[in-house]
Amino acid sequence: VCAVEMALWELAGKAYNVPADQLIGGKFRDSIRLYADTPEEEDPAKFSEKVKIRMQDRGYTWLKMDLGINELKGKPGTLVNDKFWQNDQGDLQQWGGLDDPTSYANTAHPFTQIQITDKGLDELAKLVENVRGMLGYDIPLSTDHYGHFDVNNGIRLGKRMEQYRLAWLEDVIAWQYTDQWKMLSDALETPCLTGEDIYLLKSFKPLIDIHAVDIIHPDLATSGGLLETKRIGDYAEEHGVAMAMHQAGTPISFMSCVHCAAATQNFLALEHHSIDLPWWEGLVKTTDG
Repeated sequence: VCAVEMALWELAGKAYNVPADQLIGGKFRDSIRLYADTPEEEDPAKFSEKVKIRMQDRGYTWLKMDLGINELKGKPGTLVNDKFWQNDQGDLQQWGGLDDPTSYANTAHPFTQIQITDKGLDELAKLVENVRGMLGYDIPLSTDHYGHFDVNNGIRLGKRMEQYRLAWLEDVIAWQYTDQWKMLSDALETPCLTGEDIYLLKSFKPLIDIHAVDIIHPDLATSGGLLETKRIGDYAEEHGVAMAMHQAGTPISFMSCVHCAAATQNFLALEHHSIDLPWWEGLVKTTDG
């Protein structure tokens, strides 16, 4: 549905010889700020090199890092009840075992009873401190991919990280738990964000109406397309909620996001999820036409 909607706006734009941002309301900005996803690396030197490429070579002014309990593998005394959920390799496999309804990957956050100890929180704080040491405080730093644990541990994690002034905590729990998101947001100074899996404005409204999150995070390729995502952003703006944009698609999807971001006033930054894929830009052929 979203792909067809994007294609139809593209055809309409070609017919009228105007860009898509004009068709959905007109643009607020001439340039779009991007944030660079930076996946976790076991080797600190490799992670440091990724950060360097993003900042110095590519010129990104906003970064995101993974901050998951997987990082605590092999560190005794950092987690409670994690061994029960580990796979045969001793991992908490967040995206594996999808054919097993009782696997860690398929078990919702409130139902694992995995807890992070104070030692575990200290270890995770060291990871953020190391990245902050590389970036300084001029660069916004967001975090994601924490693991499957409940809102109580999410609050404990968020409070431990507040000194690092993170730009946001992303998808700490599933987006459907509106009341728990409200608990999380009320307990923390760090902005809370969710939305990449949400379809249509009507599903964003419960979170926005009670200010359960500080920032929404739609992905245009799954949230409803160009116009629906513009409506989502406008509705959030009326309620004092900002909008970042998740993007893990093709260059065509990426450019649709760019046009939507250009037309949305409360926009913060758009994700580029394919920086480390040299073939990504080759998925399309650009012309001068």
